[in-house]
Amino acid sequence: MTPLGYRRLILTRHAKSAWDDPTLEDHDRPLNTRGQRSARALGDWLASRGYEPEEVLCSTAARTRETWEGVVRTALGTRPVLRLEPALYHAGAERMLAILRTASHQTVMMLGHNPGISEFAAMLPSRTPMDPDFRRYPTAATLVVDFQIEDWSQIRPGEGSVMDFVRFDGRA
Repeated sequence: MTPLGYRRLILTRHAKSAWDDPTLEDHDRPLNTRGQRSARALGDWLASRGYEPEEVLCSTAARTRETWEGVVRTALGTRPVLRLEPALYHAGAERMLAILRTASHQTVMMLGHNPGISEFAAMLPSRTPMDPDFRRYPTAATLVVDFQIEDWSQIRPGEGSVMDFVRFDGRA
């Protein structure tokens, strides 16, 4: 649970998607088997640490929606408000920030795409994680960052405190 006077963001890049059907539009590409495993592992990890979103801001792309479905199938004890956001599909960092400022719950999960999500993740904390994969922000990478603000409209780049950074390759 996030203390009063704080807001927590769980920022997740979609899990690994399938490329085996060249007739599909990019927006419609589903997760592959590895991505499905990663999404479930991410859900288990979030639940084990008590990182349970109250609101989810999710791109409308199939791979982000399926990532969320894999996360929520696990041990998460709550059913958060789900907002499918068309503008998150390949959004840049500034667009992602604008969308986050419209969030209304204390703990928010945002699911999006690279390269925007890696740029957004890098601009949020006062200090970025030392993990060598952080700047690359691979599939299923997740940053948990807290902000000492009362409302998401107050969020400013460079003021977050990193709580965790993890990535799942789904190969296990």
